[in-house]
Amino acid sequence: MGHAGTASLTINELREFASFTSSEQRYIRRSLDIGLGRQDAFKLWARDENELASIRRQYVAYHDLKPLRAMRPDDYGFEDVDAFMGKLVRMAAFDLAQERIESFSAFRFLYERLLGAWSRPWLPGAFCGAAALPQIRPDRRRTLLHSISEAAATAPAWSDREPSFYPEFIEKEAA
Repeated sequence: MGHAGTASLTINELREFASFTSSEQRYIRRSLDIGLGRQDAFKLWARDENELASIRRQYVAYHDLKPLRAMRPDDYGFEDVDAFMGKLVRMAAFDLAQERIESFSAFRFLYERLLGAWSRPWLPGAFCGAAALPQIRPDRRRTLLHSISEAAATAPAWSDREPSFYPEFIEKEAA
């Protein structure tokens, strides 16, 4: 029964990923390659000089991923919250400013894979904080902030189950 439950959750993750726009899907795959060090993102994802520069900036923006994974602030205390949330909001603002993530759902999908399941309770605050920054265009701010549901923003608890589906680049011929 446990295997059937895991398969069902993986299918739900596949469905959720399929619900994202093609731009979100591409950015999530690229971001996972950069953030998890899976592949050379320059070779795989850069189609032109602008995208090459964007990937270079993303490598720099993601340099705090390793320390963020190690921080894991306490859900009840306030020690390390400023250091953790400051780094997380800065990184989230970078991703949102790229204008390829259109919703909290896509943001959460990406970040729970970059950081791990333990980060889920922190993601609504980071998303709202980053989306409300002046570096995000006002019309984008509105769209992003409207994309987070009240249930997600006020969830009393989050699953601690690690994601099982990590989307990857697929060659057109293979697809």
